[in-house]
Amino acid sequence: MKSNTKIEKQLKRKTNQELVKTIIAAKKSKGWKKIAEILSGSRKKRKNANLEKINKEAKEGEKIIILGKVLSNGELTKKVKIIALDFSDKAKEKILKIKGDASTILDEIKKNPEAKEIRILNTELKNPTLSKKGVFNK
Repeated sequence: MKSNTKIEKQLKRKTNQELVKTIIAAKKSKGWKKIAEILSGSRKKRKNANLEKINKEAKEGEKIIILGKVLSNGELTKKVKIIALDFSDKAKEKILKIKGDASTILDEIKKNPEAKEIRILNTELKNPTLSKKGVFNK
């Protein structure tokens, strides 16, 4: 687990202001701290995801975090809440078309400070889920 000092040090190298705001908000909350650790690190850990992959891996009604941008390749047939750093215009359109929900990580931190019932896609963690209480399972 990274210390807040280490996250702050890595944060100084970031130029994307939206990413900086997201990391700052995430590191303040125990439930979102793991997200801050991942986002403050290497860009390689922030992977984009197509709707096709999300549709394949997500369960109906689930909250999914994408640590990158959601792209529009493929179709989404499950009603899921997708939380990401960014969305392509077509991807957001497809998500909303099937009555799904699309929000940024920063917005979700404000709505759900405990990070309850959220699962992360596109990560190398063994069990990338947050518990019902919002504490990250390793």
